Order: sequence, then structure tokens, then C-alpha cells
Amino acid sequence: MRKHGPVRVLELRSVRGTGGGPEKTILRGATMADPDRSQVTVCYLRDERDNCFSVTDRPERVGVDYIEIRERHSFDPSVWPKLRQLVDQREIDIVHAHDYKTNLLTLLLGKATGVKPLSTVHGWTGHSFKERMCYYPADKRILAQFPRLIAVSSEIGGELIRHGAKPAAVTTVLNGIDHQQFVRDRSREAEIRRSLGFNPSHVVLGAVGRTEPQKRFDILLESFARLHRRRPETRLVIAGDGSSRAALDEHVRTLQLDGVVTMLGHVADIVPVHHAFDLFVQSSEYEGTPNAVLEAMAMETPVVATDAGGTAELVCHNVHGRIVPVQNGDRLFHAIDAALADPARTRMMAGRARARVEGELSFTARVRRVEDIYEEVAGHA
Repeated sequence: MRKHGPVRVLELRSVRGTGGGPEKTILRGATMADPDRSQVTVCYLRDERDNCFSVTDRPERVGVDYIEIRERHSFDPSVWPKLRQLVDQREIDIVHAHDYKTNLLTLLLGKATGVKPLSTVHGWTGHSFKERMCYYPADKRILAQFPRLIAVSSEIGGELIRHGAKPAAVTTVLNGIDHQQFVRDRSREAEIRRSLGFNPSHVVLGAVGRTEPQKRFDILLESFARLHRRRPETRLVIAGDGSSRAALDEHVRTLQLDGVVTMLGHVADIVPVHHAFDLFVQSSEYEGTPNAVLEAMAMETPVVATDAGGTAELVCHNVHGRIVPVQNGDRLFHAIDAALADPARTRMMAGRARARVEGELSFTARVRRVEDIYEEVAGHA
């Protein structure tokens, strides 16, 4: 191990398809690293059977030292020597994992090579039987052996400690956002709304996220159906794709919301779409620290959200937006209705939210805090 110079970090991640919020955190963080403090290599394990893998195409990847290790299947042993070679060739100080698979590999790399293991724990959002009954319980036991952990919310930090992690090893670092990348241009709103089929009389609610069960878009649709009966000028846009998409399409038809709900599917660049939104709604029952909420705050799209995960740490209730309990469609409906009924107050809270992401929740502030942890873990502090 080197004792001087910037900390050399290998960000290690395994994901299928388009990925999610962690990809934004990993890739954008690598581009914003201070070269005098950290040199970051991003490595993704890519399953050759995954025809939808698109991390390579993400705009955040521009300028990143990016490597892919191909694997023939989920337990391909050829990955191990390639990882060891990468650690040796790049003289890596810290391997920084981001999911249950790379957590195990990182811990093993630490034992085999002496490299320092670190993990950012984004949460356990999967819903398959294997994940809930096997992978996630095993992951929590593995994470308890890490010398240092970054939790993206206090709730996740508490879960780590309950499963054996030492409290001193766990640091909560909320996700941040590049507020210069997410900026609302009021002059674009009318054009973008027209392109999506909306007219000036429409009030457009927007939701962004993978269409997976934990996002509870079913509750959002039911709350919106009630809202639309009261406010027929309202429209709903859901941007995202996932395993629940077909079921949600059917739910739209069952609730007779055809023509007033737009399912956009996966959107590579969400910034233009936000220009059509009058209100952003999150209905999740589980989150880490949701990037979609940070994006809405930065875009000055007023926020109504559940208190899932770290959401209430981002949005202080009645200060930056409105927060309601999870799995409560009635409270969600009333919060949305209240936001639309008092537009002046709602706009004021959106302005406060923008100010917050320009300061303590900026991506720059997050990257610098993570670099502090890198230096502590590597012994450079």
C-alpha cells in the first residue's frame, strides 16, 4: 500500500438493466472527485446474458475511468482473478462496494489482498423470495464485518447496527445532487407540456421511479383517481419501467384513468420532463435516500412524498414539501389536494427545497464528505 498521494478507490457494482439511483451516485461522484484527494476507478460486473444493460450509455459516465468485467452467469468464478488483477494493477487502496454481491467480493478482496473494504449501503429494495429470504439476510451479516460503512439514511444505519455492525463503523451520508445539472428553465415549460399532450388548463402531477412493488404506484393511482374526480383538470405522469409495469397499466384501465394517466416508461434524461410537472409525488413504502426526490427539489417541482427511508431527512415537512406516512392513500390524497389548494405556499416550499440542495444537499458536499471517509479508512487523515 502507498502511504502518500491521493487515495486510489475502486467503486465496485453489479446491476442489471438500466440500474437506478446508485448509478447516479457512483458515476457522478467519480466525475466530481478531487484528483488531489482521490483517484476513482468505476468497475461494473456485467452479466453477458443481460441485453438491457445500459450503464455504458449513461451521460454521467463521461470522463469516468470506467471498466466492465464480463461474467457468463451470476456466479462466474472467472470474475475473481480479474478483480484481483485490477486491484494490483491500479494499486487500489479501498474497494468501495454498493450491493450484496459486491459486498461479498469486496470483503473477500480485503482478506486476500489487504485492500480496505468499504460499502455504501443503499438499502434492500428487492422483493423476490431469494432476496428477502436469502441474499439480504446474508448481506447484513457480511456488512457487519466491514470496518466502515456508509448508510444513505439514518433508517438504514440503524438496520445495520441492529444486525451487528459496530455503531462507530457506520456513518450516515445522505445522497446529494448536482444542482447545476438540474435547473428549471421556465421558458421551456409550455413547449414541453404541449409535447406531452397537455394544455395550459391541465394540472400535471409527476412521479419518477422504477415500476417495482415498493414504489407503491398502485396507491398513487388510487389516490389520483379520487383526486381527478374532485379536480378533473388534473393529469398524472409516471416515468419509469420495471416488473410491475403491466400490472400498473391494467390498474389504470380498471380505475378508468385512460387518457388522464401517462406511463412514459424509462426516461434517460428526466430534466425536460420535470418542466411539465406542477407537482411531484412519491408514494414509496421503502427507499434509501431517493434521488427522484432530490431531483424534484433541485428542479423546484413542489414535493409531496411518503416518509419512506431517508425522504423525511431530505424534505422537512411543511418546510420543503409535504410528508405523509407510507401506505396511506387517504393521507396522500389530502396532501396532494392541500398542495394544489394553496399554490403560493407550495411554491414557497419548492424555493426552500431548491436552496437546500444548493447547500447541504449538494453533490459537491456529499463527495467531499465521502473523500473524508476515504482518507480516514486509508489512513491518510
